[in-house]
Amino acid sequence: MLYLIAKALISGCIIALVSELSKRLPAFGALVASLPLISILGMMWLWRDTHDPARMATHVEATFWYVLPSLPMFLLIPLMLRKGVAFYPALLAGCGLTIMLYLTMIYAAPKFGLKL
Repeated sequence: MLYLIAKALISGCIIALVSELSKRLPAFGALVASLPLISILGMMWLWRDTHDPARMATHVEATFWYVLPSLPMFLLIPLMLRKGVAFYPALLAGCGLTIMLYLTMIYAAPKFGLKL
């Protein structure tokens, strides 16, 4: 249980750090947010828990493929904001697009021989 709490605190601290950095230096906050810190921590915790190279390889490869459908959200939201759309509708549209692209990836991946 202590291990779970530690993982949650570390992850929460990273999110808080990005939020605070972004208030002062938006570009630097974006840089830190773009780092795969959560993915790296997730890999470290998965390795600590399993020491299973096959599971780790599958996890890391699937992470790569799942990042791709999330990227258009980072173009749609600023485009909508610059067009005068309020933040929450723009965020909702970005999340909706990402969900649609995730579902497309899940459906299409096996057709291309990808195991996610």
